[in-house]
Formats: sequence, structure tokens, C-alpha cells
Amino acid sequence: MPEGHESLPLNSVRAFAVIAREKSVTRAAVVLGIAQSAVSRHLAVLEDYLGSKLVERRGRNSELTAFGRLFATAVSEPLDTIYFTAQRMKRRQTDLNRILVRTSLPTFASTLLIPNIQAFSTEAGGAVVDVVTTLSQPTSADNFDVLITRDLALAEPSDRWVLLNEDLVCVGSPRQVAGKEIDIVTRVPIVSITSRPDTLPTWLRGMDIRQEDIKLGARYDHHYLALPAIAHGRSLLVTPEVLVRDLIKQGLLEIVKGTRTPSGMQYHAHAVDRSQNLDLARMFCRWLVRLCKEDQPKSKLLGAASK
Repeated sequence: MPEGHESLPLNSVRAFAVIAREKSVTRAAVVLGIAQSAVSRHLAVLEDYLGSKLVERRGRNSELTAFGRLFATAVSEPLDTIYFTAQRMKRRQTDLNRILVRTSLPTFASTLLIPNIQAFSTEAGGAVVDVVTTLSQPTSADNFDVLITRDLALAEPSDRWVLLNEDLVCVGSPRQVAGKEIDIVTRVPIVSITSRPDTLPTWLRGMDIRQEDIKLGARYDHHYLALPAIAHGRSLLVTPEVLVRDLIKQGLLEIVKGTRTPSGMQYHAHAVDRSQNLDLARMFCRWLVRLCKEDQPKSKLLGAASK
């Protein structure tokens, strides 16, 4: 920096870029992992440096001023480039046989991925697989090697594998549905999942059943919360078949005959190019394809990798 020039507060620039992206000081604090008051101080420092107001508060949201929008446009792309380059060049000497898997599918992770992950670790010579779940849109600044998702887009370069085409089924405890015909779905309450509000309407359309012809039961946030209740209760659940595959094998759940229908959704795995353990990340994705293939009908489209 030339003598006599005041140093640009780079941490404050970074904080402002996150405020601009999140449209909220509160959410920016969560993303940055610092207190909201610290984000506000960064904003004040930058506004003082620039001599202009960058943000106006609108209730819980933060709205950029005209100058703020101009500055955000100017700095956001260079910052993303810096973070992306740093991620690619960063050396994790202690994590040479470790990957971080990020997924937007918590029930898929808890019912299929995590119970089987030791098999991959053994196959990969003791590799450690860290798993995190989040519904937020991934960015190039996020630290992960593999993304498993059904509905999130990935804007950065990656190898992609199709894991499965989602089928929906209606399940219940064996004592509830064994030997019963499909009309049981109009006589027994069906629980609903608030995190997948599309599941039940999609299944009803596929089965040509009207909403008014069924009885709605309890509501749960996620499938993994509902599964124990269904296995030990008197209600039914419409769910992606892959989530209950192991429970069916164990005899804890049973599919109501004739209730399988496609949802039109696909599950994907991405190994991001910036991963420091790209070979291990690709190996994990190929293993996941094999895991999802087990006991699936041969007619399903599975596992082609593409750029």
C-alpha cells in the first residue's frame, strides 16, 4: 500500500459482501459465525472508510442503497474468485484420507447413508467421511467435497452421478397392512411430512386418488421423525421408497400392495472439482451409486457420470 493511503478494511468488505448476498445483517452474522454486533461494526467501519451509506434497515431485512448496490457488484465477484482460488490451493496435510459430504437430504443420510458408511471407509482404506446436512444453496465459498441432493443446483464445476429415480410408496407396520388391499389407504390415517409437502399430492395424483378420499393423520417435520411412529403405530406414511428400504428388509415396515408410483425426482451426487481429495470424492460417489442400486428394479436409470 503506498505511503499515506489508509488501509482498506478487507474484513469489513467481506462482511458487507455477505450482507449484500443474504439481505440481512442477522443472517450474515450466522453465515460468518460472528456476533451480529460485530457485523454491524464491520459495516460501520466500511461506510466510514467509503464516506457513504451502504445499507438501510427495513425491519429485519437490510436493503442496499444505490451506492451499496454499485459497491456490492464491484467486489462480490473478485471475492468469490479469491475464496475459490484459496480453497483449491489450500493444503490439508492432516486430512489426506478424509472428505466432507454435504447433503440436503437428512432422512436419506440417517436411514441409508450413515448406517452403511463404515463399508465405504473399509473399502477406502480407513477413509474418514464427515457428513453435514443443510437446505441452504451451496456456494463456491462453502467447504465440502461431495454434494448429495435432490433439488439443489450446483453452479461450480463437478462430476455428477445419478443415484436413483425416486419412487413413492405407502407403508405401514406389517400388522397393519399385511394381506390388505390398496383400499386400506382410504380407511387408515396417512401422516404428512411438512418438509416435503409435495410428496402426498404427487402420490395421490399418481394413484388417481382424491385428497378428500383419504384421512389425514399427524404431521411431522421430516420422514426420519415419522418412521418410528409408523413402525409402531396405526397410521400409514407416503414416502420415497429408498428411505424405507432397510426398514422393510428388517420387517419393521411393509409396502401396501399396488402403491408404488414415480415422483419425477432424481437424486444426484456431485464431486466438486475444487476438492483437495478429488479421487476419494469420486470413489465415494461411485460407491454411493452401488449402494443405491442394491435391490432396485433393473428398469431404473442409475449411476451414469457426466461433466
